[in-house]
Order: sequence, then structure tokens, then C-alpha cells
Amino acid sequence: MRIVEARDLSFDYIRRDEEGNVEGTTRAVDHVSLDISQGDFVAILGHNGSGKSTFAKHLNAILTPTEGTVWVDGMDTREDDKIWDIRQETGMVFQNPDNQIIGQVVEEDVGFGPENMGVPTKEIWERVEESLKAVGMYEYRKYSPNKLSGGQKQRVSIAGVLAMHPKCIVLDEPTAMLDPSGRKEVIRAARALNDVEKVTVILITHYMEEIIYADRVFVMDAGKVAMEGTPKEVFSRVEDLKKLRLGVPEVTELAWELKKSGLDLPDGILTIEELIDALEKCKAQHH
Repeated sequence: MRIVEARDLSFDYIRRDEEGNVEGTTRAVDHVSLDISQGDFVAILGHNGSGKSTFAKHLNAILTPTEGTVWVDGMDTREDDKIWDIRQETGMVFQNPDNQIIGQVVEEDVGFGPENMGVPTKEIWERVEESLKAVGMYEYRKYSPNKLSGGQKQRVSIAGVLAMHPKCIVLDEPTAMLDPSGRKEVIRAARALNDVEKVTVILITHYMEEIIYADRVFVMDAGKVAMEGTPKEVFSRVEDLKKLRLGVPEVTELAWELKKSGLDLPDGILTIEELIDALEKCKAQHH
């Protein structure tokens, strides 16, 4: 079952002068077509200006296409009467957790979405509990959000979206403002939602190491999909990634350099364990 289907999606930002007259347009997304199946963990990768965040904002109808169509669970995002349904099915988590957290206490904040949806009180508390447990923040339920670290706040934002029981969560650069340990916490939480809760996760990022866990990766550049495949397939194309000004994880780069220097290593090594494994095999062949 497809949860997201984009067909020939293009989006233009309109530039205006001081008087508000149209000066011109900038094409941010350029004829993108892609499908995401229910239950997938998909990463959309690209540097600033690649169009990845603009694309993400089409998934819950914050933006609607200039050309082409986006369907979310079969609903066309341009149909006004569908917007509420689309937003219940596709939850968004943004870069800055401070903009999303409104409650004075963590558990109130997480209950805010379902309360707005008219979920009965007893069920709200059940949802708050399960959502906070899913992101590993249950023991902080009575805390004030200002007392939390960036990574913890971001996990509370994710719990707030999860409590609305969406089919799909879009994380738009959710770790851009976090330190490395906060980034790990958030990606782990996203991975768990996908594994355990079977929520479709769409992760928008420019951090290479965050896409290792994805089932599929779309690499965007200049508004187009430049590459797609599994993380292994994408990371096997180190030269192409470099042309797109995207680095690869250190271990992938190291393996690639070793391979260039003549070692018989497979392409697309993603983790230190895989590299050690491959080196052991090399060694065994030489003895």
C-alpha cells in the first residue's frame, strides 16, 4: 500500500519586490516522482537548496504543487476538504523543537494533539503514555520541557506527533540543531517507531550517517531526485556523491580509499563492523 505518491511534482517559490510585485520565480522542486510504501523508513538526503525540505512540506499540505500531484494515502493534497485528514495521517516534526513544544509539562504537551482531535480523555492519557514510552521519554513525563536537552525535547516533539496516531511521520532535519548524542537519540527513536510501531518514517536530512538505517534513500540535488536506492547502493557511488557535494560516513570513505589502493573490499560498507569483517576476509584469502 502506498502512503505517499508524488507524480511530476514541481514547486515554484514566487519572488516579490518591496511593493509586492512578482519579480520572478525560483523552482525549488523540479518534476519529482516517487512512491513511499506504508511501513517504510525512507531518507531524503541533500544539502541546503536541494529541495528536500520543500518536498517534505508537500506531504502534509503546508505547500501544494505548482505542477503535478501529491497523494497522501490516496488523497490529493490540493483538495481543501482533505487537508484535515491528510494532516492527521502525516505528522511533521521540524528542526527546532522549541517551536513545537507548547505545554508547561511534558505529558500535557504530548496530549495536546489528540485533545485537539477530540480524543476522549481516558484515551488521551493512554496515548501519551505509549508515545512517551516509544521514544524513551516516559520517566520525564512530569518535567517542564525547558529542563530538557535538545535531543530530549525533540523526542517529546516526536511523541506529540505519535500520540495523534498518524500513519506517517515526516522528520524535517530533526537533528540540525542538536549535538551528536542528541542526534543519535532522535534517529534511534525514529528507527524504533518504524520497527516497533510500524509507522512510516520519512527522514529529511543532510547528515550521511543518519541514512544508514533507512530502507530506501532518495538523494536530491537542484530540485530533482539525483539518485535512489538502498543505503548500500547509494554509498557504493562515492564519486557521484562527492560530485553532489555530499560526504560519505568516514568508515565508507576509508573502505573506498582502501579499495582504490588495491584491497579486495566490497562497495558500500556502512559500519565499522562491516569493514572489520571485510578486512578479515581479505586477510584469510592472503594466507
